[in-house]
Amino acid sequence: MVIGMYFNDLTLPRAQYKIQTMKKFITSLVLMFAFVGTAGAYIDHQTAVLRIMNKAAGKAQTITVPVDSKHRFEKLNIIVRACKQTDPFQAEDFFAFVEISQSTDGLIFSNWMSRNEPGYNPLQNPDYDVWLVGCE
Repeated sequence: MVIGMYFNDLTLPRAQYKIQTMKKFITSLVLMFAFVGTAGAYIDHQTAVLRIMNKAAGKAQTITVPVDSKHRFEKLNIIVRACKQTDPFQAEDFFAFVEISQSTDGLIFSNWMSRNEPGYNPLQNPDYDVWLVGCE
């Protein structure tokens, strides 16, 4: 707490003490909000790295998909709309907005994927599992 932080404050007249206390409080608020403004920033990347497992064949393969381009993998058509990384001052995580369609079923997935929580929102269908490995 600011009150009584310095011993010299106790000897100041009351008006000066209030002014000095208010200056310290405002300075601490300004510093606090200066750092809060940078929190939550994301770094955009141009490529997503996805891992796809073909359940029937029992094989997993890692592919690289550029943002806003269509990539075909076996029966899947994959479009990555965005690939982002968290602020470097926070725990590293990657997020990608992915649209996946199957040639027979149409759009089967359209949502965000997270690298640090692969089970939270991956594609899980009878033929394939897809999850995010990272962004480049």
